[in-house]
Amino acid sequence: MAAMPACLLLLLTLPFVAASLAAAQSRPFGGAPPGYARYVSDASETAAEEEYDYIVVGGGAAGCPLAATLAGPGGGRVLLLERGGAPAEFPALATAGGFVRTLALADPSPESDAPAQGFSSEDGVANVRARVLGGGTAINAGFYSRAHPDWFYGHGEGAEVPDWDMHLVNASYEWVEQELTFQPEVHGWQAAVRAALLEANVTPWNGFTVDHVTGTKIGATTFDASGRRHSAADLLAFARPGRLRVAVRATVTRVIINPIDPADRRGRSRPAVGAVGVVYQDRLLQQHHALLRPGGEVILSAGALGSPQLLLLSGIGPASDLASLGISVSADSPDVGKHMFDNPRNGISIIPSVPIDHSLIQVVGIPSANGTASYLEAASYIVPLAPMLRPGPFMSPSSPLYVTMATIMEKVPGPLSEGSLWLSSPNPLETPSVRFNYFSRPEDLAQCVVGVRRVAQVLRSRTMDIFRSPLGSSSQGRRGPVRRDFRIVGATLPLDWSTNDTSVADFCKRTVTTLWHYHGGCVVGRVVDKDFRVTSARSLRVVDGSTFSVTPGTNPQATIMMMGRYVGLKMIGDRHSRRLVNNTS
Repeated sequence: MAAMPACLLLLLTLPFVAASLAAAQSRPFGGAPPGYARYVSDASETAAEEEYDYIVVGGGAAGCPLAATLAGPGGGRVLLLERGGAPAEFPALATAGGFVRTLALADPSPESDAPAQGFSSEDGVANVRARVLGGGTAINAGFYSRAHPDWFYGHGEGAEVPDWDMHLVNASYEWVEQELTFQPEVHGWQAAVRAALLEANVTPWNGFTVDHVTGTKIGATTFDASGRRHSAADLLAFARPGRLRVAVRATVTRVIINPIDPADRRGRSRPAVGAVGVVYQDRLLQQHHALLRPGGEVILSAGALGSPQLLLLSGIGPASDLASLGISVSADSPDVGKHMFDNPRNGISIIPSVPIDHSLIQVVGIPSANGTASYLEAASYIVPLAPMLRPGPFMSPSSPLYVTMATIMEKVPGPLSEGSLWLSSPNPLETPSVRFNYFSRPEDLAQCVVGVRRVAQVLRSRTMDIFRSPLGSSSQGRRGPVRRDFRIVGATLPLDWSTNDTSVADFCKRTVTTLWHYHGGCVVGRVVDKDFRVTSARSLRVVDGSTFSVTPGTNPQATIMMMGRYVGLKMIGDRHSRRLVNNTS
């Protein structure tokens, strides 16, 4: 396999420069506003102090369906706080073609308004977190697939599992799917990958399904037939009018934690403190207080970075760490920020010899249904090459030259390797520090070796021959057969990939990157209980991927959105049960 020169690799990996930036500036879409727009306002327009039944922090994959459900039938008055803007302000988010642009323009600055915020883990791996209403569902590749069935019955070493009501789980999945998911049309690169996976014995062929099943399948997408993205924000339209307020550009600085009167604790094992509201600031840096009505709850759905960060900023975490930063300790909870995970991704990128379309992940190979083997996925991107070159008589900054890259990747399931998150400072605007310790467990590295070999087997299939480029004639002379091989972008597989575990393992460690499926930090059984209640504080829950110790299948967004709906319905049921008890006592 032939590797591309470093200069060309640089051009491909930095595809967007000043000439392209103007097209990505925030501006509203044309056409009718989304159905949830009536609930959305800038945080600067909210009152200095108001009361709510539920305060949801984080308008992402879990927070949006959760808020919509809590503001629906049987619910109450809900405030949803999102630190970013609304999706309609960022045109690049609307279509699949904007996926690469959004990631390329991820801005690490806490003051930036970009919908994707870049950061690097202490491992040195570049990563991204969402900063927009809809969260990751507003900036991701749109692939939708349910969790593998075993995930609901036990995952992670020594981790507890919620008592999932599978009837309600399936109903919650279906509620999300009716609004947000579509069957994609598979052609070009995705069709070739489908055939190559089957040729590489990732069988059987399962066709289109949202279920996690062994073999090769087409998953659902959140892009409709016209190519327009649907995100978790669209689910907010299901709230009842008058019950929901969504404040964007609202940065929560802390949860307000107060002591609980010992007479009201009902047993020594009950928490000594409880949440009574949150403090948030708007884009003008004005402070606001959102307070709970009696019986209300604060729910953190700020993601695997944001939720543990907010607990720490609110004084819930390892006491010694908090004290060293001058944060008053509300509850000593040593596992907050611990047990952080990120699924390693490794792959091969090529410049195909024939034109192919832009495609995000649609086809997936699942060698094992229970999550014990790396998942195989693919994508193709059309990126501008010319803006990095000097304009000439046949090329101007406004008419760039484009090049197509195609990628086949493997994602290690689990993983078992774990790291931790901690505050670099008490400033809530700063991204916390995190280390994932990729491949610190030999089992994960062994999974990667097997997964990378499967990638190589897919590339060696007859289906992939059409994408090989001519590299000159053979040793037989100019009239001999033309040798063809892949034009590789970046690192190439070792020549002895099929026999040398050590060389493939070295490739895994040298080329590791992320698929943005990081999770943990508020794991069930460590920080929250089986109902996602924070064990050290009353009236406070965490409902998002930070509670996971294992990623739920090929892509977590389906399960996180389901989780928001599921927990919302459970909370409404609990609220009515308490009312019945109070009315009969």
